[in-house]
Amino acid sequence: MTRVKKGKSALKARRNTLKQVKGYRFGRSTKKRMAYEAIAHAGAHAFAHRRDKKNDMRSLWTVRLNAALRPHGISYSKFIGALKKANIALDRKVMSQIAADAPEAFAAIVAAAK
Repeated sequence: MTRVKKGKSALKARRNTLKQVKGYRFGRSTKKRMAYEAIAHAGAHAFAHRRDKKNDMRSLWTVRLNAALRPHGISYSKFIGALKKANIALDRKVMSQIAADAPEAFAAIVAAAK
């Protein structure tokens, strides 16, 4: 078998890895082995935190809805129950946007649910 020197491809791989870790601190931005490790950990955290962001947004919608409902004299949990009884199928994201952007329309939704 012939001998293969991987100088060009090794340099290219190292350069691409170090481009990905630009801005990292200490050896993680300059040393290949530490950079690989940093990329692996960053990818794992990015995956998990994308999931966490969805949960954070849902809880934010709940808090916004509850704050918008208090002046109408109803709590969040009673409002959701009333919506289900009235067969109004709006999701929490849409309702929180309506509550923030169009309070009159939100008041009509609350009145329909009551």
